[in-house]
Amino acid sequence: MLTSELSSCKRSATALSVSTLLAITLSACTTVETQSFRVNTSSTVESSQIAANADFSLYNRLHAVDMGIFFPEGTQTPPEDVQKIRDIFRSAFLGELGDYVIVAEPGPGAMTVQATLIDFRNAGNESLMSVRSELRDMAAPGKILFMMEMRDSVSDAVLARAADSAKTPTIATADGTETDWTSVEDAAQHWASLFRAFLDENFGR
Repeated sequence: MLTSELSSCKRSATALSVSTLLAITLSACTTVETQSFRVNTSSTVESSQIAANADFSLYNRLHAVDMGIFFPEGTQTPPEDVQKIRDIFRSAFLGELGDYVIVAEPGPGAMTVQATLIDFRNAGNESLMSVRSELRDMAAPGKILFMMEMRDSVSDAVLARAADSAKTPTIATADGTETDWTSVEDAAQHWASLFRAFLDENFGR
């Protein structure tokens, strides 16, 4: 999402199902989180967690990872819409982060950043129980959720994660709803601005 590496997902550009998301991206509930996190109560997003031992002063560049976009089975969002959504988000984030150093490979001093857009509009509570427990509080049925996860690019230790659904774009569904591109652009710019504000406050400090 932050560089050309995020222009298209390494998986198929076709929207993946929530079941694939739970099995691959968020992993099963059997995953054990060994880190301690504190909730950032002053955050401008709905849910924000920072690892107790996170030290953002260790990082001076961003390692970009492909953006994930996941929809429930039966949504039937056209593949061309999925790609356009990725392009809009990539452009919004590049516009906000132009003066940050962004790299394609992990390494010392690089913080891995991954963004994921998750459509839980047609997902029930049983689907949420398959999500890692530490992410479960960030997801809710009926929402389109934007999630950012930041990790040390060498150790893969989670540094912070945040989720927000305040700016919900209208995306094509099987019931005939068409994608509202203005709402997608507004959501992308909103979340890009929030991420820039987080970096300005924490990165390299």
